[in-house]
Amino acid sequence: MATAGKVIRCKAAVAWEPNKPLVMEEIEVAPPQANEVRIKIVATGVCHTDLYHLFEGMHKDGFPVVLGHEGAGIVESVGTGVTEFQPGDKVIPLFISQCRECRFCKSPKTNQCVKGWAADRYDVMALEETRLTCKGKKLLQFLGTSTFSEYTVLNQIAVAKIDPAAPLDKVCLLGCGVCTGFGAAVNTAKVTGSTCAVFGLGAVGLAAVMGCKAAGAQRIIAVDINPEKFEKAKVFGATEFVNPKDHSRPISQVLAEMTDGGVDFSLECVGNVGVMRSALESCVKGWGVSVLVGWTDLQDFAARPIQLIAGRTWKGTLFGGFKGKDGVPEMVKAYLDKKVKLDEFITHNMTLDQVNDAVKLMKNGQWCFPLSKVISPLNS
Repeated sequence: MATAGKVIRCKAAVAWEPNKPLVMEEIEVAPPQANEVRIKIVATGVCHTDLYHLFEGMHKDGFPVVLGHEGAGIVESVGTGVTEFQPGDKVIPLFISQCRECRFCKSPKTNQCVKGWAADRYDVMALEETRLTCKGKKLLQFLGTSTFSEYTVLNQIAVAKIDPAAPLDKVCLLGCGVCTGFGAAVNTAKVTGSTCAVFGLGAVGLAAVMGCKAAGAQRIIAVDINPEKFEKAKVFGATEFVNPKDHSRPISQVLAEMTDGGVDFSLECVGNVGVMRSALESCVKGWGVSVLVGWTDLQDFAARPIQLIAGRTWKGTLFGGFKGKDGVPEMVKAYLDKKVKLDEFITHNMTLDQVNDAVKLMKNGQWCFPLSKVISPLNS
């Protein structure tokens, strides 16, 4: 492409400081260095983790930053040493690397990797090194990705090549939320034909419902304080619905009565430590498994030791346990084969210029809204 080897000036939504609106800026995106790939972002979802960093985590060293980590695009150019990708490939940026060489990547037990931001900067949620600048200042790349920009640069170990037939404005959701929820049920909880409860019906929770159904769960109880989400959950396979606000007793007691002592699997998809405890206590003793899916690192979580002594298992998941370079293309294929849903998650289609409106919608309890039409640089 004509832009290969050159600095690209393009639009991006910049978070200059925490708890403030994003600012549309013209930024500079440097050419890819060795083993790097520069990507033209076609569409990106808005995920709660973006809002978490902006409004909750607010780490002092995490700004200025370009948010966004749930995107899809087309390879614009590659640096030296890159053989897996070439210009024109459709790809999904990965916020969890897969180097294929470290002990974690070689183990079937985890999708962790020793390389990337998650290795030692999980609190800042970005590496110090970046290829993005604006007004002479370095812009951090959120979770190593920064999909709220028309272009971004990633190491090739954090990019997944996908089927060229995939619609990027749909499969971008596989960059985080849908894989996280679906994988939490299928890969981490290892749901079988059983009774499940999913706490929180945002995109991750709805994907967890879908995962429970795909795994053969017989009963899927959706739990949320917003009754408007229940009809949507039914589309993904929920069989029953509980609103904690409708009960004076703890939700764990309500679910225990509904299920002869508790559910076999519970998935907490909110990122709230109180809900995490409720989800654990909703599991049946002896073999109940509860998975922490929602992202947070602000508070300690706690439970009575007897909950675990009695045989329950409490575990967590990141990106649904998917090894990105392997799992994401498989999920794209599953979507193209109509084995998983994506279109049904989408509530709004907006432009990058409307990113602050999208943030407000998400804060008000909406689900997913790909920001599409972000592919043209300012000078085109």
